[in-house]
Amino acid sequence: MSEDDRKSLILWTITMSLCGIVVLYTLYLIRDVLLLLYVSTILAIGFSPIVRVIERQRLLPIGTRLPRWLAILVLYLFIVSTIVGICALIFPPLIEQARAFWDYLPRIVESGQAFLLEHGFLQRQLSMQELLQRAPGAGGDTVNRVVGAAWGFFGGIFGLVTILILTFYLLVEADAIRSSFLRLFPRGRRTQVANAAAEATLKVSAWLNGQLLLASIIGVTAGIGLWLIGVPYFYVLALIAAVGEMIPIIGPILAAIPAVAVALSVSGQQALFVAIFFFAQQQLENHVLVPKLMERQVGISPAIVIIALLIGGSLLGVMGAILAVPTAAIVQVIYLELERRHSDTD
Repeated sequence: MSEDDRKSLILWTITMSLCGIVVLYTLYLIRDVLLLLYVSTILAIGFSPIVRVIERQRLLPIGTRLPRWLAILVLYLFIVSTIVGICALIFPPLIEQARAFWDYLPRIVESGQAFLLEHGFLQRQLSMQELLQRAPGAGGDTVNRVVGAAWGFFGGIFGLVTILILTFYLLVEADAIRSSFLRLFPRGRRTQVANAAAEATLKVSAWLNGQLLLASIIGVTAGIGLWLIGVPYFYVLALIAAVGEMIPIIGPILAAIPAVAVALSVSGQQALFVAIFFFAQQQLENHVLVPKLMERQVGISPAIVIIALLIGGSLLGVMGAILAVPTAAIVQVIYLELERRHSDTD
């Protein structure tokens, strides 16, 4: 190799390295956008079989197929109607129980302080104003925390709307996106890639169905358990538990809080029974139901499911845990396809 060739190679290597650094840094800066895009892609993949079923409906005399955009709107309308119905069922009795709990709160505080005074953990009884002043976050940054929480809430709403709109357009353009994706591969490999993509689509859709089935199981068992314990509005609390099950890690915890609060408005013993019940239910769900159900629905081993949830939760928190199983399913399809290709070449 001549001196000029070596200089050209060094220059090319430096240039490519700098370009790679710029690309990686740019991807880091837009990581939130990429996450929204990935979530939308996962939802579009999962919804696509349902949209195809709606497209092929035979109830309306408007031809053999519905337009794709109309089929997607029908699916969205069903989802929104379900959410509105759940909220309409949950919030009125929840507000009523919250008022009852707020009226009962001074007696709970008084009983707690009496216990602490009796065992020497508290020197004197404190008023509600003193307790609020000593509460965590009651300092000068309270306003900042409230503003930050409000900003985070509206940011989450904006992100959800963005995901739904982006998912809509991904579903509308699904065939064009699929054709463009397949053209990236040699003609001889396009059939295999198309089959792998179809398999990944079925797995992600099965994951969505599995999440709904899991939420149903948790909701039914929570309703039965709370009814046996004697908790008021057990059907509403069971519905909250089912919805919370759709959010890994913190969802079940947040869903248990209203149930414990409602039980506490009745008696401390009942609140203890409810807390024990939810703890036992979540242990069963985390170590038995989720791994086994996802193995049956998605075809991923329980060990891989648990590992994926741990990795996803560590990397991206709640969102990572939500995306862990479908991502693992896609990775499994890619791995098996590469392994199959390697076996064909041997």
